[in-house]
Amino acid sequence: MAEPERTTERKPRPAPLLFEPSEAATDPEHFFDLESIEDPRELLARATELTLAFRAAQERAVEFQAMAAAQLADPRRFDRLPPAEIAERADWTEDYALKMIEFGESLQREAGPDAS
Repeated sequence: MAEPERTTERKPRPAPLLFEPSEAATDPEHFFDLESIEDPRELLARATELTLAFRAAQERAVEFQAMAAAQLADPRRFDRLPPAEIAERADWTEDYALKMIEFGESLQREAGPDAS
């Protein structure tokens, strides 16, 4: 009986998000130069890199939103904002703002006492 083939599963690293060239503003079809890639294998690889990069950037941005919401809602702040105002500023529902405040508080606790 043959041994199973060993495969090294490698998690792809997200591609760095670079600013679009100025021609992107004038050409609505332009998107990170994907439209110029003709080889479908290369297109799939680059589009996948961008997808992972955008996903990672989105997750990181949400964490920053949550920390900011928690800081703005902190009762120790003299300029504290109520959850309804935080929701309005972030275009969230008030229930979602409350969840984000809680999430931000948990992130701050994990980061330690200097994170506030």
